Amino acid sequence: MDLSGVRREYDKQKLNKHTVERNPLLQLEKWIKEADDAGCCEHTAMTIATANTEGQPSMRVVLLKYIKPEGLVFFTNYRSRKGKDLSVNNKIAAHFFWPGLERQVKIEGTVHKTDAETSDAYFASRPFESQVSAIMSNQSAEVSGRQELEQMWRNEKKKWEEQNIERPDYWGGYLIKPNRLEFWQGGEHRLHDRILFVKHFAKWDIVRLMP
Repeated sequence: MDLSGVRREYDKQKLNKHTVERNPLLQLEKWIKEADDAGCCEHTAMTIATANTEGQPSMRVVLLKYIKPEGLVFFTNYRSRKGKDLSVNNKIAAHFFWPGLERQVKIEGTVHKTDAETSDAYFASRPFESQVSAIMSNQSAEVSGRQELEQMWRNEKKKWEEQNIERPDYWGGYLIKPNRLEFWQGGEHRLHDRILFVKHFAKWDIVRLMP
């Protein structure tokens, strides 16, 4: 397969370091809302990258659930591959891509478990069927096939049909505390706009990067 001829021009919008929000999390909120307004598919989806003790990176897509003053929150199984990675190496990278708007955001930082109250509240808000899936799945472990997986789910569902499901201690939230955020807006002739925020103590420095 030769994909060398696949290309397109980017010319929808501009990005200026003098007009972006001074707080990058507010700029991210703005772009996520604009992605939603534009009908971008899965506008809260972000790819996160973790690494194990050997430095082997691994990526997957998760859904952003909250933007807080401290950073970004997502939820997952702490026993999953990403959870195991983060237990030994709390450095993380995240990435948003909205092709319809010709935009992407790159984020680097550290990750920390949210408090139990935050995890409890979000778990309680999930549909019952999703709660069952969270309870029964030993995420990232091998399973013999789809039939076994569905039977395990039905068995677990039957156990909880007459009672509320409490959040298990192996499932909960992570808070990404960013120290670098880069906003990328596609530009004509590959002269893309790249605005980088770098945190120094409590202050964000803002610079423009070459495309």
